[in-house]
Amino acid sequence: MKKIYITTPIYYINAAPHIGHAYTTIAADVLARFYRSQNREIHFLTGTDEHGLKIEEAARALGMEPQNYADQISEKFRELWKHLDIRYDDFIRTTEERHVRCVEDVFSRLLKSGDVYKGFYEGYYCLSCETYWTEKEILPNEKNLKLCPNSECKKPLERVKEESYFFKLSKYQQALIEHYQKNPGFLSPAHRASEIVNFVKSGLQDISVSRAKVKWGIPVPGDSAQTVYVWFDALLNYVSAVLESKTSNPSGEFWPADAHIVGKEIYRFHAVIWPAMLLALGFPLPKKVFAHGWWTVEGQKMSKSKGNFVDPYEATREFGVDSFRYFLLREMPFGQDGDFSIEALRRRYNSDLANDLGNLISRVVEMTDRFLGGKLPTQSDPEKHEYPRRWAEKTPAIQSAMENLNFSEALSIIWSVISSLNQYVNEQAPWKLQKTSPEKVEPVLFNLVWSIRIVMGWLEPFMPQTAAKVQAQLGIRQLPRPVTAEEVLAGKPTASHAILKAPPLFPRKTKP
Repeated sequence: MKKIYITTPIYYINAAPHIGHAYTTIAADVLARFYRSQNREIHFLTGTDEHGLKIEEAARALGMEPQNYADQISEKFRELWKHLDIRYDDFIRTTEERHVRCVEDVFSRLLKSGDVYKGFYEGYYCLSCETYWTEKEILPNEKNLKLCPNSECKKPLERVKEESYFFKLSKYQQALIEHYQKNPGFLSPAHRASEIVNFVKSGLQDISVSRAKVKWGIPVPGDSAQTVYVWFDALLNYVSAVLESKTSNPSGEFWPADAHIVGKEIYRFHAVIWPAMLLALGFPLPKKVFAHGWWTVEGQKMSKSKGNFVDPYEATREFGVDSFRYFLLREMPFGQDGDFSIEALRRRYNSDLANDLGNLISRVVEMTDRFLGGKLPTQSDPEKHEYPRRWAEKTPAIQSAMENLNFSEALSIIWSVISSLNQYVNEQAPWKLQKTSPEKVEPVLFNLVWSIRIVMGWLEPFMPQTAAKVQAQLGIRQLPRPVTAEEVLAGKPTASHAILKAPPLFPRKTKP
């Protein structure tokens, strides 16, 4: 069976990683962990994009060689992913030999087929973004200046005329439209599809895929005066990471990719240029390109000039890694924009994690320890598993939400069960039953323990450390993967361990 292939974009290393990078990568990790819990084989790819003028300039400003700078910043991404408990299977760098060979081979193939050709570009160029812009894309302004349309740039454009290699993007306009129509899930989420479809229908132009002014890049095969455009280079990472042996064709063990997860600012590259490149190469297209939204910070867009990028290390230092992972995917629907603040994180932490989940676990463990001497409650009659079975019936809805990358919906369903379990504790009041009907205490605690085990199986992709701690408290130790609802209801795994008391999972946080 083909492995499920999930990717993040490869991150440009002109700056250290921030919350935007973390958001994309945590989402991909959650999706990969979910499929692993379904016993599917996964290949989860991330990495760094290391060529281009900005990298050259950043290295020069620090008195470093570009490669040494790239090594240093790329390692910062690896360190952050380790800190955030990201379990990727491969980390690709565009300066690696396997990637360089692939880019050279693909460029040569497209030159030979005529899909890449040499010509002259005449128009407007942004040196900062390393991007050519058409007249209709340039921002209108009162002083009639020609400004870069990139919202993070807006610098004056240069009028240039120079030799360049072009990719025949226009050739694939109709093929792209037909693919969108036949594969409605390709452009995801659905509300972003119309923008891409309308852009393609408005007419595609051939695009420049080389630069004469940029030296830090992969030289065009047979023309050392030109380097491959950083975006053409970068997009090929999804293929260069999963090559067949001794070829530059993607292996059928992995390809086509099942989900490219990207930010909305780079959606066109992935939903238009990338599939056109694949069509030109004769490779199957990915099954889904999903563009998530942006985070603002206390109502303002993140930018270098404002200095308001959120450092994930700072956020996790106070609230913990699992809480940070949970907040990012619960606070807003994946695909929409949202606003980040420490206060919003604190509210979620105290309400959802301390009050709801943490309080539930603490009460159940404490009551089992007090009323059953720490012995796990048992119920030998499967017919009396009705209460946990009721919650297990939520599994298909959670799975559907996960498969559609609707992470906030999956968490909403999970939290509705957590709320119901807290309500069940209050209604059954085992501390009262212990005095009036002690024989009823163990069945109630059985219902709670087995239901929580099911919940932790659902929650593990989002909060792996928390799920492991809770399962350990409930007698399950050293499992190679999360426990599924089906296994819980079947009485597997049967844990002989006693209840394990532990400090509170989520001590309440007050303002400093």
